[in-house]
Amino acid sequence: MTTNKLRIQDFLSRVPLFNELGADELDNIAAGTTEVQVARGDMVFHRGEPCLGFHTVVYGQVKLMFVSPMGGEKVVRLIGPGGGFGEALMFMDKAYILSAQALADTLLLHVDKAVLFRELDRCPGLARKMLAGLSQRLHALVNDVEAYSLRSGTQRVIGYLLQGEDLEDGRQFRLETSKTVIASRLNLTPEHFSRILHDLSANGLIRVKGREITILDLNKLRAYQG
Repeated sequence: MTTNKLRIQDFLSRVPLFNELGADELDNIAAGTTEVQVARGDMVFHRGEPCLGFHTVVYGQVKLMFVSPMGGEKVVRLIGPGGGFGEALMFMDKAYILSAQALADTLLLHVDKAVLFRELDRCPGLARKMLAGLSQRLHALVNDVEAYSLRSGTQRVIGYLLQGEDLEDGRQFRLETSKTVIASRLNLTPEHFSRILHDLSANGLIRVKGREITILDLNKLRAYQG
């Protein structure tokens, strides 16, 4: 067994979808898994290309987006290490309905559809996990629709800032990608996103320095309506 294969198995064993599989089952998945290196700014795939499996991110970051005929884009999801994409279309035997681009130098693992389907036939637990993952994705999509329809831009930005764990006054974190990409993800223009950050800063709720954000008053930030 090659070192490369062992390393792929080791990563797959930590992916929530596969973490209950045994060594033999992981070996079968790894046999149908290939590494995909994508440089920052390069496309992983374009809308309309066939979906022949699904991807999971080892390191780096990928954005899923719609691109208009005029070149404008709407970011739908941002996917970091451990995240996956492509499962639903793989089951539907459909082409990609979104495009995917690397936001940083990224290493992906691509699991071949035929190999995964064989393991699903053998392991009902794997099928349940994949269904649970797809259900969570649908739930998140419904929450997005609710946020865009019923919440103000300020509420969307605050929700984004408060999604991390262990939040407290003085907590500092770095925005996961550029403000332009985050604005698109929140269905805002970059200018509107920047104005909201400035307003929150002017009211003493956060401090902004480039992509570095410091929470200054967590309770007031949670209650702030703009």
